[in-house]
Amino acid sequence: MARKTPDQEYEERHIEKKEDKTHVASTFIKYFAYVLIFFGFLWFLVRYVFPMIPQ
Repeated sequence: MARKTPDQEYEERHIEKKEDKTHVASTFIKYFAYVLIFFGFLWFLVRYVFPMIPQ
């Protein structure tokens, strides 16, 4: 936003920091939960499903 004064023109800038610590932490927790569920599913397959397959 530019403002004019009698002798000069200057511009105000509002810079927002895009890194929000709480947002980063919640995203980390979300993806950690995805990975944990994925490995839990793999463990379930290896432990219970694969031994049932006849050879």
